[in-house]
Amino acid sequence: MPESADGPQQDEYAQEQPECNIGTLGHVDNGKSTLVQALTGVWTSRHSEELRRGITIRIGYADATFYKCAKCRPPECYSNNKKCPTHDSETKRLRTVSFVDCPGHHSLMVTMLSGAALMDGAMFVLASNVECPQAQDREHLLAAEIAELKNIVVVQNKIDIVDRSRALENLKEIKQFVKGTIAGKAPIIPVSAQHKLNIDVLIEALEKQIPTPKRNVAATPKMFVLRSFDVNKPGTEPKDLVGGIIGGSIVEGVFRIGDEIEIKPGMRVEAGGKVRYEPVTTSIQSLYTGGGTVKEAKCGGLIGIGTMLDPSLTKADGLVGNIVGKVGTLPESQDKLTLDVQLFEKAVGTESMVAVDKIRTNEALVLNVATAVTSGTVTSARESVIDVAIRKPVSTEPGSKVAISRRIGESWRLIGVGKIK
Repeated sequence: MPESADGPQQDEYAQEQPECNIGTLGHVDNGKSTLVQALTGVWTSRHSEELRRGITIRIGYADATFYKCAKCRPPECYSNNKKCPTHDSETKRLRTVSFVDCPGHHSLMVTMLSGAALMDGAMFVLASNVECPQAQDREHLLAAEIAELKNIVVVQNKIDIVDRSRALENLKEIKQFVKGTIAGKAPIIPVSAQHKLNIDVLIEALEKQIPTPKRNVAATPKMFVLRSFDVNKPGTEPKDLVGGIIGGSIVEGVFRIGDEIEIKPGMRVEAGGKVRYEPVTTSIQSLYTGGGTVKEAKCGGLIGIGTMLDPSLTKADGLVGNIVGKVGTLPESQDKLTLDVQLFEKAVGTESMVAVDKIRTNEALVLNVATAVTSGTVTSARESVIDVAIRKPVSTEPGSKVAISRRIGESWRLIGVGKIK
């Protein structure tokens, strides 16, 4: 998903489309963005506030193509290089993947949950120089459970700044932390992202542990919007302006240049003191992957769609949380949800592991539905079913999963999971 209009011309189509999405999970400062940079060469934290504070705030993204040398033994044969650095010979392309780099800070948990909705697997990044688990390590592991991320590789990062005894002690902490969880059988790969140490071993583990899932390319196309932006630079002449870009992951089907598409719930409209959302229709002018432009984009990794939309609609992630599909194929937008709810025993992410009380009528909640984040008020709370009136509508279907967060102290904390009735 490009953030500039630069890149291949329209007739120079990329051949290597991303096939799956691999996320990064783990506490803030565990080195997630540095690890993605070691794998892709791209620093995903591009926003000015991210650069100033040194943390990921928005969802980051970058693509990498993995290769295998026929002359090298494993794991040295795995790399992200077209040429083997040892034999100076061409390597075999394995696949291209998109990395979804999620923020680890507790105040950005709802952003992380949006990214988890698009993951086919994840690298759970833990730091060897601190005790495991940290607060958001627990929260992210539970998020992986909610998203049903069964394909996980645990990464023991920062082994370059600890001695052998601490590395082994940390390994015991990690094994105890993931025991009996969705990551209980995941391989644990020690690395130094900073020095790109053991990256070949990590690529081998990603290839074996996170396979490309089967996709239904024949289905009606649908994409969840994770980012949106305006790529026009200040001072661009009117004749050179391009439409807004929406980025995300196609979950089924294929989009092609020229397709007429609909975006729901759409754009925010204020009239007569009231706010409503109206679906938006446009046409696909261009399709982008990390490798350049393509004629068609299949379900799999992250892509960017160039549209005819006014860039003011897409700037600063204005359309995040929407769904994109062919006109007339998307589910209706809803401003009221009925959820079957399963609450956790403890509010994960809090240092003291606060007990979770039952949801109450008139309580304020934050809900994550795929990549959409919306707040709402509980209008009715029964034993395990709640009705919620939400401020920003969502376009979703019965059976969809919803992550539920409650205000605890200064932050919104994950307290349970629901299913739309």
